[in-house]
Amino acid sequence: MTGDVRQYDLIIIGGGINGAGIARDAAMRGIRTLLLEAHDFGSGTSSWSSRLIHGGLRYLEYGELPLVYESLHERRHLQVIAPHLVKRIRITIPIYKGSKRGRTIVRLGMMAYDLLSLGKNLPRHRMLSRQELIDAEPGINSDGLRGGAQYYDAQVTYAERLVLENVIAAAEAGATVKNYSPVTGIRFRDDGYHRIHYRPAESEDDAVVTAPVVVNAAGPWVDRVLALGNAEMRRLMGGTKGSHIVVAPFRGAPKDAVYVEANADGRPIFIIPWNKQYLIGTTDIRVNIDPADVQASDEEIRYLVDETNRVFPQAKLKPEGIDFAYAGVRPLPYRKKGPESAVTRKHIIKKHRGRARGLISIIGGKLTTYRNLARQTVDKVQKMAGNHPSACRTADVPLPGATDSEAAEETLASIDSLSAEGRHRIAMIYGGRVRRLQEIVAAQPELGAALDAEGTVLAAEIALAVRDEFALCLSDIVHRRLMVGLSANLGAHLTLSIAAAAASELGWSSKEAERQLGILNAHNARLRRTDSS
Repeated sequence: MTGDVRQYDLIIIGGGINGAGIARDAAMRGIRTLLLEAHDFGSGTSSWSSRLIHGGLRYLEYGELPLVYESLHERRHLQVIAPHLVKRIRITIPIYKGSKRGRTIVRLGMMAYDLLSLGKNLPRHRMLSRQELIDAEPGINSDGLRGGAQYYDAQVTYAERLVLENVIAAAEAGATVKNYSPVTGIRFRDDGYHRIHYRPAESEDDAVVTAPVVVNAAGPWVDRVLALGNAEMRRLMGGTKGSHIVVAPFRGAPKDAVYVEANADGRPIFIIPWNKQYLIGTTDIRVNIDPADVQASDEEIRYLVDETNRVFPQAKLKPEGIDFAYAGVRPLPYRKKGPESAVTRKHIIKKHRGRARGLISIIGGKLTTYRNLARQTVDKVQKMAGNHPSACRTADVPLPGATDSEAAEETLASIDSLSAEGRHRIAMIYGGRVRRLQEIVAAQPELGAALDAEGTVLAAEIALAVRDEFALCLSDIVHRRLMVGLSANLGAHLTLSIAAAAASELGWSSKEAERQLGILNAHNARLRRTDSS
């Protein structure tokens, strides 16, 4: 045990999108907040979604109108506070003969979607005839095609950056944020100040902190966190696995995203232009293993490949030809029976009782609605402290990269090593925070060099990741800061250059640099589904 016991008003366990959002909101309201993440911020479920900020069109089928309404309005808020990360996307729904969701049902769904999003900042839907859809998407399978619909939602290409900007905003508002700091024990105390034991990244010994309120935002690991304090014996989490594949642009590929009913099981899947590739998913399968161990199975990959080939016959995709695949576990409430798709996607903010009074567990939730979940949670935190909830400002105050984001590419014009493509890439990732990159280059001109011949990745980005964005490991930098790890080759062409720059910034020995490369290679092998040895 090291150091004195430090006291906070609120301790949050879990640094995914929900934990990060709660930390930002709480800190902005003046609450002394500590955020603890066992691994890297946003490295769990938040990284493995379909990367859409959407209203949940299919939730209408299950009568979850309040969730759709909430999602549509939160979509609008996120487009305002993070315009550099959240962009509108047009989605086409083809309707085939024999589909479970025929033209009338789809039209009614579209009308309800528009009605529930009154005041939105996106165009309304339109129905398409068979020929109009073929004209819009010439590569689509025309056999049995009856027509379709087009509507607008939003996409967050880099969900990891949305998490990170919430963490950065929380820290700027006064929160203490720590990644690679797993909680090792929870001790509930009669005096109301619960003790949290955790292992800081910089120490081999546990540290202890206390707070009257603890929020368990560990996503699919919520039950495991509760077990550390023997707080809840009844199972709360019953997550389902969602898998995606990422493929290179293919012959006949759609110009817009396509939302299609799978022939095999009637489940809707997305085929989405993303990051110069196509993101295809998702599946929905109950799992009972450690969420850290889930991978896309051969069957899931074959299912997604086959359905894509059916809708776009010229694609001729093969499982062995995909760029990579990923899977995550949705942190849904436990339901023993019933179809996976019918398990509610709305969040539950559970207040524990008895000796665990002061503990809140977050069950469920969506990337789209994280901000409103955080608002509701922090309201409860303040009420539990005997205070009237103060005003939440997270819907109006932009995230750090949103400020002057429209001028980001122009700001980068002074860095000669960057190509036009490089300026665009960096502006998409950092938005207005490119000013900080400019400051780093001004102070250390050698960091103004591009790491690639195409002039798209800047040496200063590694410095920014370490100095301002809490990156501690090579995988953090490659996959969740510079975002090159999501390219078709998982950033392999830049790995050694990034590793050398990271070693310089973090003071790694050659042995540690080699270890970090091994960890990154193992992570990439899981995505490629190959042997890392």
